[in-house]
Amino acid sequence: MPGTRLSIAITIVTIMTADPGPAGLYRLFAWLSPSFPTGGYSYSHGLEAAAADGSVRDRATLEGWIAAILRDGSGRIDADLFRDAYRAAEGGDGDALAEISRRGAAYRATAELALESAAQGAAFVATVKAAWNGPHPPIAGTMGPSLSRIAGEGAERSEAGEGPTCHAVAVGAAAAGAGVALEDALVLYLQAFAGNLMSAGLRLGLIGQTDGQRILAALEPLIGACAAASIVRDAEDFGSAAFAADLVSIAHETQYSRLFRS
Repeated sequence: MPGTRLSIAITIVTIMTADPGPAGLYRLFAWLSPSFPTGGYSYSHGLEAAAADGSVRDRATLEGWIAAILRDGSGRIDADLFRDAYRAAEGGDGDALAEISRRGAAYRATAELALESAAQGAAFVATVKAAWNGPHPPIAGTMGPSLSRIAGEGAERSEAGEGPTCHAVAVGAAAAGAGVALEDALVLYLQAFAGNLMSAGLRLGLIGQTDGQRILAALEPLIGACAAASIVRDAEDFGSAAFAADLVSIAHETQYSRLFRS
């Protein structure tokens, strides 16, 4: 059954303790840190192509670009996937979680954006299984056998029509297991999303480090608003409308010289 192999709710949620307190936040900060090996540094989400054609060229245009993706693009999609995965994991509904991940995979505009989400999702699940399923405190219990299947049976899941595990879905389920409040977890996820795009702009030479921090500071109200909007948004409103970002992602797939995988 689809819910068996993709039951992140049953596997990651077992990290949960009776009273996670600051431990839950500690885990989520660790999982969303640039040092967590999901390979996020290797993806620009099409920004490299936008920089090459001059659409994004300085602090102001980069800030606007990131804001648009958060509000209307993949950031909006990921926020809704994260929300739904969190709620499914809370309820232990593996079948719902599998469906959420399939929907997330289907709503990627380009092959590179699909790779970005799926590769990071697989890396996230594998690393949580390897590093956070130990006997060390304060984590109680074990991750269970299903996480091994999620991490190691990607080919079998694809043949079964289940598709890859989206990064937002995996992190949303893990956040529920860590006991972090949904809105707080969403803010942290979207901040990490924005931070990765800012970092890509930094490495492309569009901005310096201080301007990068100015961008993140300026985006703080928007990220909070995006998280709050996702929590109350109707399921029928799922989707995105950031066509410029999709078009540059298409262009990036055939770009001659590239630093990033997307």
